[in-house]
Amino acid sequence: MITQAPETRVVDRDRIACDGGEGALGHPRVWLQIPADTGWVECPYCDARYILRRGSEQ
Repeated sequence: MITQAPETRVVDRDRIACDGGEGALGHPRVWLQIPADTGWVECPYCDARYILRRGSEQ
C-alpha cells in the first residue's frame, strides 16, 4: 500500500489552526504555535507541516 506524504502548507502567521481540512473526515481543530527557532510545526493529528513564510509578521 502506498501512502501519501503529509501536506506542507506555507503560512503568514505563527499561530494557526488545523482541522485536517477534510470536513467531517478531518480531526478536532487544534491551535498550533510555530516556534521562532525552527520556523515550522507539525499537526499532531494529521502530520501536516506548517512553515512560516520568511519575512512574515509574527
